[in-house]
Amino acid sequence: MQNKVLILDFGSQYTQLIARRVRELNIYCEIFPYNKIPNDLSAYKSVILSGSPFSVRDENSPKPDLSLISKKLPVLAVCYGAQLIAQNYGGLVSASNIREYGRANLSYINSEDLLFSNISVGSQVWMSHSDTIKNLPDNSTLLASTSDVTNAAYRINGEDTYALQFHPEVYHTKDGKKILENFLIKISKLNQDWTPDSFVDMTVESLKKTIGTDKVILGLSGGVDSTVAAVLLHKAIGSNLNCVFVNNGLLRKNEFQDVLNQYHGMNLNVKGIDYSEQFYNALKGIEDPEIKRKAIGRVFIEAFDEESKKIPNANWLAQGTIYPDVIESISATGGPSATIKSHHNVGGLPDFMKLSVVEPLKLLFKDEVRRVGASLGIDPKLLGRHPFPGPGLGIRILGDITRDKVKILQEVDHIFIEGLKEWELYDKVWQAGAILLPVNSVGVMGDERTYEKCVALRAVESTDGMTADWVDLPYKFLQKISNTIINRVKGVNRVVYDISSKPPATIEWE
Repeated sequence: MQNKVLILDFGSQYTQLIARRVRELNIYCEIFPYNKIPNDLSAYKSVILSGSPFSVRDENSPKPDLSLISKKLPVLAVCYGAQLIAQNYGGLVSASNIREYGRANLSYINSEDLLFSNISVGSQVWMSHSDTIKNLPDNSTLLASTSDVTNAAYRINGEDTYALQFHPEVYHTKDGKKILENFLIKISKLNQDWTPDSFVDMTVESLKKTIGTDKVILGLSGGVDSTVAAVLLHKAIGSNLNCVFVNNGLLRKNEFQDVLNQYHGMNLNVKGIDYSEQFYNALKGIEDPEIKRKAIGRVFIEAFDEESKKIPNANWLAQGTIYPDVIESISATGGPSATIKSHHNVGGLPDFMKLSVVEPLKLLFKDEVRRVGASLGIDPKLLGRHPFPGPGLGIRILGDITRDKVKILQEVDHIFIEGLKEWELYDKVWQAGAILLPVNSVGVMGDERTYEKCVALRAVESTDGMTADWVDLPYKFLQKISNTIINRVKGVNRVVYDISSKPPATIEWE
């Protein structure tokens, strides 16, 4: 591809949001850590520098050699990036006298510059910084100001280097998408040709070249990601794709058989194997969520390794890994962002396993995966299915895992999900599930005292899983579901509803 954007990550919580906004403009982009700038920049037509939790005034703050890109490619520097450019070109960055966080309005705009074409004075922007650009470099032109931030935007004269102190990628910057569009299309001259159809064509061609006549084993889960990955691979290599659906004992109620049934008629070669006993044995007595995730991942690998030995020339393991999985596991492709949690389907394989990994969706966000699935003609009902974590109920049972706990949570989850469908709320929710808490509480049923489990219900709205907000479900619905759970599920006497957003909480509890 010769028409893409390079995003350099300095550790900002918004870096991935920059990527999503660029892709919404049908332009392909890639994120690299600030200290791993690609040696070959010939395929890139533009560069965006992200924000950062660091201060450019700190001795140990990220300071890459920008001579690799300066004057060679159009550059848009955001927040920390804007301060870094200012400092590199002789400007002055100092601590701000006031906290510059939240909404602000542009009080001045240089409307003659292409970056602010069709942007009006008064447009709302979003600030998030503690340093400020006190003096611009001599060889620069001021492009925008707010009442509190004089140097809110500028450009370096004689080159296509632009800088914004505010964040155009966040929703609260009302004309942020237009500013990005002006930079990418009017200034950088990028083509808007990154579409689901183009991704399918490009990926199928790449898979054919990479895999050749080898056979691939793919772990299906019944979810959107693995299904789209399977159909994409089937389009590329046909019958050389061997799909395996592993029953890890941590699936939803009736899910093992339901998933196998749903793939009938899709022309996919799918085999179901029951590995629940092995998973339970591996998880026995483990309470730490990270250790649980790693144990689940290890047994998955063992299951696929065993199955691969039954298939001649099976040299590849395919996984439905998507971008948020990668970001949360390896800190934005190795950048300075904090690691949130590990994912069992991210990373390399152990030495004993003689398979190479292929991840056709690893650069896509969830909403992009669904659009690609639609392009492939996959049933909309399947594409609309809520995300379900690879470790399954294993990370929705806080504490150690037992068969009895799994059975309790399966019943609770089934009542909750079926209730959402019955009340026509399922498609209004991005992801929902139940969590079994490691506490008992006192209750009264009839004339008897009980001391039983508490479960939490969780329902969120999101587009890609990077951020999420809790869904304001109707009180009457919650009342009905809570009553049904307590009456029907033996061992549960209390139901609570999780009203935490991401951030600061994660969607899953573990």
